[in-house]
Amino acid sequence: MQVRFDHCVIHVSNWERSNKFYKDVLGAEVIKRGSGWAYRIASVQLNCHGPGVEASPLAQHPVIPGNSDLCFEWVGTVDEVLIHLKQYGIEVELGPINRSGALGQGMSVYFRDPDGSLLEFIVYPKS
Repeated sequence: MQVRFDHCVIHVSNWERSNKFYKDVLGAEVIKRGSGWAYRIASVQLNCHGPGVEASPLAQHPVIPGNSDLCFEWVGTVDEVLIHLKQYGIEVELGPINRSGALGQGMSVYFRDPDGSLLEFIVYPKS
């Protein structure tokens, strides 16, 4: 059996603000989906619930704005992460700090999206 992660759902409170943030800060392709949007980042997608979206089925306890905790691999250096976040006025909440991710040990920098969801860029050592 082969299984790969495809997408997850986040909830946003303001489409314009979130679309700009995810496009600029995470490099997402912003995709129109019905009355809402999705953010495609490399080979995964964040489907979004937000204003005007009536999704079905829903999780037993659906995520609300600010309730997500997501990590993305940054291909580059930690210094580049810090410069990038500063360029967009994004405050670093924690890091750089050593963390474990899907590819082993890396250096992580934590920050928040406009709704307060915790986001992380992890940088793995070059092989």
